[in-house]
Amino acid sequence: MKALFFGAKGYDKKYFLPLMEQEKYADINIKFIEADLTPNTAQLADGYDAVCAFVNMDLGEQTIELLHRCGVRLILMRCAGFNNVDLGKAKEYQIRVARVPGYSPESVAEHAMALALTASRRLHKAYIKVRENNYSLNGLLGVSFYGRTAGIVGTGRIGAAMARICRGFGMKVLAYDRYPNKSLDFVEYVELDKLLGRSDLISLHCPLTQETHHMINLETIGKMKDGVILVNTSRGGLIRTDDLIKGIRDNKFFAVGLDVYEEEDDSVFEDLSDEIMQHSTVARLLSFPNVIVTSHQGFFTEEAMCAISETTMENALAFARGEVGPNEL
Repeated sequence: MKALFFGAKGYDKKYFLPLMEQEKYADINIKFIEADLTPNTAQLADGYDAVCAFVNMDLGEQTIELLHRCGVRLILMRCAGFNNVDLGKAKEYQIRVARVPGYSPESVAEHAMALALTASRRLHKAYIKVRENNYSLNGLLGVSFYGRTAGIVGTGRIGAAMARICRGFGMKVLAYDRYPNKSLDFVEYVELDKLLGRSDLISLHCPLTQETHHMINLETIGKMKDGVILVNTSRGGLIRTDDLIKGIRDNKFFAVGLDVYEEEDDSVFEDLSDEIMQHSTVARLLSFPNVIVTSHQGFFTEEAMCAISETTMENALAFARGEVGPNEL
């Protein structure tokens, strides 16, 4: 079995190469390339049985059609999200799709709380000030989370982990999910409007679908408390950026922490420090002192990378054996 690994970074090779030396994976040959998978690069997969892609890549109708022409029969997503994959077209061409559904939910949840703390306590500003020998406390006033209310939107594995973290901080935890997590007996499930209106900290942990696209907009922001803290480590499309910026300018938010944002696809995971950016989304967000943006790194821990590489290889092995793996969509 031959697989082409798109968008390979040094850290990907660090965790995949040792696994490829194991005897059980001897019949799986992976070639690493730096290019992302898009309609412009899909033909590089000619002659391969499988491709391995990540959440920032374009696996829409055109890419799937080109992969089919190349003879690709399996798409390995080394991530949990698959909103960038045209599953209907993949099914039409009998291309199987497998993902990594739960690599390290605690890693993402811990990053969500790190964003909330950093933004609310202005740690990003404090770090810069102290580096320049400025020890003034001006502009660094924060809030304590103890005794406040956290609102968790989506209580899958990551949302549940975030709920437990918030409880550990002494917060009352509200949640919104169509399918309540029965293991979270300390959580009060409410309708979304009630969660928005009662929460001091709102953390988004839901997939990007037609229903959730731009769920945070002028209307829903208007239902939030004044001085709310908003965190998003899920998908940038959950928030309508222009509406978020208006809310920030209107002093609706005490702080905002984002690990994902709209228009990130062309820049995520790349070093563009010497380039002139062609869009202003990040620049506009970073112009606000109460906003922190990170580079889609919520998943990026040793534990998560180990789990991602191992599960991806197991998905490939199942396909090579003619089996339907548990992680196929």
